[in-house]
Amino acid sequence: MKIQKLQKTRLRRKYRVKKKVCGSADRPRLAIFRSNRHIYAQIIDDMSGVTLAASNTLQVAIKGALAKTGNIDAATKVGELIAKEAAQVGINRVKFDRNKFKYHGRVKALAEAAREAGLVF
Repeated sequence: MKIQKLQKTRLRRKYRVKKKVCGSADRPRLAIFRSNRHIYAQIIDDMSGVTLAASNTLQVAIKGALAKTGNIDAATKVGELIAKEAAQVGINRVKFDRNKFKYHGRVKALAEAAREAGLVF
């Protein structure tokens, strides 16, 4: 019973956020997904349905440098890397889509690292 209530709450939060955030060519969407072991970030142009840049803790550059991939340090590295990849593509402004996750912990660390590395949102 309690698990169903949590799932329902997460889905409600996801749809509420998704309703407000939509990426375009001039300001794409920075979408976050986290699991217990990894964190993923991608920059998406929703109008054309194209992923412009992506980064995650499964990449060799990040996974080899860290002891654990499911913590705040790993999220910070992913945030820095996604900002660098966005700069290479020519993107400096994005809309932040936290998906169904609360803005604290790893999601917050990724967002702050991306901001410090040059992304504006």
